[in-house]
Amino acid sequence: MKVNFWKYYPKSNRKNISDLRVKVSSKLRKRLQKFPKEYFDGKRAHGYGGYYYNPKFFRKIVKAMIKKYELNNKSKILDIGCAKGFMMYEFKKALPASEVKGLDISKYCKTKAIKKVKKYIKIGSCENLPYPDKYFDFVVSISTIHNVTINGIKKSLKEIVRVSKGNSFIRVKAYKNLNDKKKIDQWNVVAKSNLSQNNWTKLFKETNYSGDYQFSKF
Repeated sequence: MKVNFWKYYPKSNRKNISDLRVKVSSKLRKRLQKFPKEYFDGKRAHGYGGYYYNPKFFRKIVKAMIKKYELNNKSKILDIGCAKGFMMYEFKKALPASEVKGLDISKYCKTKAIKKVKKYIKIGSCENLPYPDKYFDFVVSISTIHNVTINGIKKSLKEIVRVSKGNSFIRVKAYKNLNDKKKIDQWNVVAKSNLSQNNWTKLFKETNYSGDYQFSKF
């Protein structure tokens, strides 16, 4: 089911940044796909341009998720692609006794993660989640799954289905037309897949992913 949690996210003008990202070389893109310091805290044309904590980014989104999925202090929550743990921190702040875990491929991000959640972050891939079957009450993954190959996307979706008790939400890049596809190619310097909304829907059916989702161009 489509859900728009990003109506709570601050808006920004990214046009000029996209123009710069077109010039990023394939060699640099491969380096950035390892999600080093340069991607998070380097030049804006190469990534976030400084990935820092501010409650305006995820606090309202997390509160909306807690309400929709009826999460509480007994809930177990997993954030796939958690980066520095900002969303994890908001979940723990709202639900102090809940069990919140995070997974990210970036070793750099874990070293820079918020101290209160750092110990709950594991280094790993969305394609192979190191957690038991049906363990989490809620699984969330933001702008992560499109960063692997199509085969990796299938594995990732199946893994989310496996570790979740049913409630999940993913946000992925997806295009409606060729103009949207071009914008995504220009913007996302680390993605290994750029799929249409129809292709994503087919993959959901193929992998039995019945959780919630949101498509984005940026």
